[in-house]
Amino acid sequence: MQGELAKGRKNYAYMALLALLVSLFVLNISLGSVNIPFTVVLKWMVSRQIDNEIYQNILLKSRLPQSITAVLAGAGLAAGGLQMQTLFRNPLAGPSILGISSGAGLGVAIVVLLLGALQGISLSGLGWYGSLTITAAAFIGAFWVLLVILFLAQKLKNNAMLLIVGIMVGYASSAIVGLLQFISSKEDVQSFVLWGLGSFNNLSWDKHAIFIPLVLTGLLGSFFLIKPLNILLLGENYAANLGLNIKRSRFSILLVTGLLTASITAFCGPIAFLGLAVPHLSKGIFKTADHSVLIPAVILFGGALALLCHLIARLPGFDGTLPINAVTSLIGAPIVIYVILKRRSLTQ
Repeated sequence: MQGELAKGRKNYAYMALLALLVSLFVLNISLGSVNIPFTVVLKWMVSRQIDNEIYQNILLKSRLPQSITAVLAGAGLAAGGLQMQTLFRNPLAGPSILGISSGAGLGVAIVVLLLGALQGISLSGLGWYGSLTITAAAFIGAFWVLLVILFLAQKLKNNAMLLIVGIMVGYASSAIVGLLQFISSKEDVQSFVLWGLGSFNNLSWDKHAIFIPLVLTGLLGSFFLIKPLNILLLGENYAANLGLNIKRSRFSILLVTGLLTASITAFCGPIAFLGLAVPHLSKGIFKTADHSVLIPAVILFGGALALLCHLIARLPGFDGTLPINAVTSLIGAPIVIYVILKRRSLTQ
């Protein structure tokens, strides 16, 4: 009887998260500097037709791709954050903990700052070509760091050592970026800083043809990791006694999380706190550590929270769009502080 009640509460929670996700999606494509009436949005959702050409251009060319980007980015970062927290048994681990985001930043810094310093070329003035170059540089930088991490994962037996290596890779990348900023012009530094603030606004439908398959592949891979993630909750020694191949499982988890982090950072820039905060919020709602429950939960919750942050960043009255990292940090930082204080109270 209690099992049936728990299952019912879980299903209601899923339905509530799905309803929240859909509601925020509709609000995101309706509200902005130009408000599109809900009746027009609902008509488009049913018939895929809009009589007003202005509304159609705003919805199809701007708000719809931005909202899809926010959903996938939030879902991917949340799933990656949950996997990192389980793998390293650290509630403050996030998808960027291994330095992959820093690798993406280094790739962007090389083409934006170094190219500008040596050749006097500003990618910000090259339009679509410059944006594509920056995205490619970010993905290549993140991918190379991912390869290094995956190689070390096969050599290092201790997760703590791998975590330290990842943090050191991040510090080294940040140091090189600092040197490149020192020798670069103000315009190039400003372009790099703007990229580092994160944005869901930069993906056209052409980029979505690459972005969507990459993120969906990573999310699908997360579901295949449910069983090893649940076993790892028992500890590595116990998991090994149960027959789990620790090295193979760690490699798979790092590969899936790395793919999600690299893809999202390359196309959206580094997005802070979503991957760190959403797993804790989901655990608080569902009251479980079972990843068969948490993986779909963080995907729904991550997408909804990213949409909420994007909506706040674009609220009417703001001149343009606020940096998405400013909004995610204001929401995510209090959650992280709460987690630290809660753990402190439990250990006393």
